[in-house]
Amino acid sequence: MTDTRSKEMTRLAITALEDKKAEDISIIDISEVSVLADYFLIASGSNRSQIQALTDSVEEKLGRAGYSPKQIEGYDTANWILIDYGDIIVHVFDRENRLFYDLERIWRDGKRIAREDFN
Repeated sequence: MTDTRSKEMTRLAITALEDKKAEDISIIDISEVSVLADYFLIASGSNRSQIQALTDSVEEKLGRAGYSPKQIEGYDTANWILIDYGDIIVHVFDRENRLFYDLERIWRDGKRIAREDFN
């Protein structure tokens, strides 16, 4: 079962993504189907600069709350950036790679969560 730390981190990440106009934010609770994390956040940006800005925004907002990423991958190419916080994993894609990798389909055993659940 997910804890308040995971939920707080997810709420902060969603806000950070929304602040930079992320497109199509998906929240998937994977706590029952994986030991990787409690939540996957998946969002899209329209170009390399926006995708990097979305990532910077997440890192800044969570950093101010005392959370540091364990790992960030893909920042330079910025077609798929993965930010691993342990409890949550944030994926920021360009449109083409999001369609190609289709994480929502791969993780369909997880529970889709509405944005309103993190207000």
